[in-house]
Amino acid sequence: MTTAPLRKDAARNWERIVAVARDLVDEGTPLQLNDIARRAELGVGTVYRHFPTAEALLETVATPCLEALATHGEQALADDHPGRALADFLARTIEAQVTDASLSPVTAAPTDALPRTTELKQALWSVGDELLGRARDAGVVRADLTSDDLVPLMCGIAYAANVHSTPATRIETARRYLTTLLEGVYVQHTRSDSL
Repeated sequence: MTTAPLRKDAARNWERIVAVARDLVDEGTPLQLNDIARRAELGVGTVYRHFPTAEALLETVATPCLEALATHGEQALADDHPGRALADFLARTIEAQVTDASLSPVTAAPTDALPRTTELKQALWSVGDELLGRARDAGVVRADLTSDDLVPLMCGIAYAANVHSTPATRIETARRYLTTLLEGVYVQHTRSDSL
């Protein structure tokens, strides 16, 4: 489904709303549409016309990150080395989780406000599952490791990195934790070749 392009003033308002929301998300401030209207110096009705709910706005803020991860996942599928492809995809995912505060609440939400969010989340789940399956089939990760195991482990790494590091060291800490996790899930005899 295509939508008509916004008029220039409407497009500017949309961009302004999203920019204010991005700043609030980065500050750790919950999104409230009335507050966003005030901060963006727009009428409340203007904000609600673009984003009927705070969830829709948060998902819009998260969309560029979700799209980048989905693209990276598709590129990882082209890698002939299943262990490396999985490790690379997980590293990108962890980096996104610790650098984009909109990602975790959007991916953890049981329902989505926007169809595009659902589409992107399904694409990420599918590519992650396929990468893990390829690594399992190649014998480079434990045979009993499933996506249902890996997702909460990744969330745990992101949480731990957020709690136990500073913003300046967060990516480095998350990578170190991920390396430790991968050393536990990769099959012993292929570990050095897989990472």
